[in-house]
Amino acid sequence: MSVNTNAVTPLRPTMWSRAVKLFHWGSALLLVITWAMITLHQNSDGNTFIDLHRSFGLSLLLWMIFRVIARVISPTPAPVVMPKWQTALSHISHLVLYVLLFAMPLSGILMTWYGGRGIEVFGLFDLPSILTTDRSQARFINELHTDVFWPALLAFTALHILAALQHQFIKKDNILARIK
Repeated sequence: MSVNTNAVTPLRPTMWSRAVKLFHWGSALLLVITWAMITLHQNSDGNTFIDLHRSFGLSLLLWMIFRVIARVISPTPAPVVMPKWQTALSHISHLVLYVLLFAMPLSGILMTWYGGRGIEVFGLFDLPSILTTDRSQARFINELHTDVFWPALLAFTALHILAALQHQFIKKDNILARIK
């Protein structure tokens, strides 16, 4: 007789922990706020919005560190029943999202520091540059930040949302209950 290792047991909850849920939705909120600040900056004079963009980007990086810790120490819910190829794609897309959510703020920090600037953090303190000014390196990282990482993050976020909606409304497996 075989044992069903996918069964819901006290060790395999049906949903993510409160901490994982908080960090999931908090990441989404920080990402939207960070995007809003750069959009406002592009349509304004002065540095207020770019300073806020950098502050929220740094906040997102710290948030992601705590998100990974919460994810590692929290029990994983029982897997959703789906074909192996979909499970593999789900794991890969989640990994890529995590990488991009680290790459965006890290590249922003490096771009700023290579540009010879520190990061003013919400007007409370400055995070000074620890790198030698290198404008060509700053431009290269800027291109990664804006032309590679950002479009990839948008694409994988859209894929993530579409997959969740497909599960919720087409497959009707109530997957959103696991994270809301």
